[in-house]
Amino acid sequence: MKKIEAIIRKSRFKEVKNALHEIEVNFFSYWDVTGVGNEKQGHVYRGITYSTSDIQRRFLTIVITDEFLERTVKAILDSAYTGQVGDGKIFVSEITEAYRIRTKENGHEGIN
Repeated sequence: MKKIEAIIRKSRFKEVKNALHEIEVNFFSYWDVTGVGNEKQGHVYRGITYSTSDIQRRFLTIVITDEFLERTVKAILDSAYTGQVGDGKIFVSEITEAYRIRTKENGHEGIN
């Protein structure tokens, strides 16, 4: 099993969510987070400079079986992409075990 953690633009969340549902990844958790990025200069809007050092993003956590890894990463990459600085990051890590509390199922059955 794998855990995918993705940090994406809040403005692309709907597209990412729809892309995940299309490939039958229907369960994941998400949070609104603030981070610090590489961009050091501010943006100017209507003559006012706004700091971009604190960046509002959405953080997704998805636990999937190994066979869903490639298509899940591709769905996030394709749907979160804008081509601009700050599109986000995806991290993949190994999950050694998962349990469903209600039924006490574990492994593959514990996450489906």
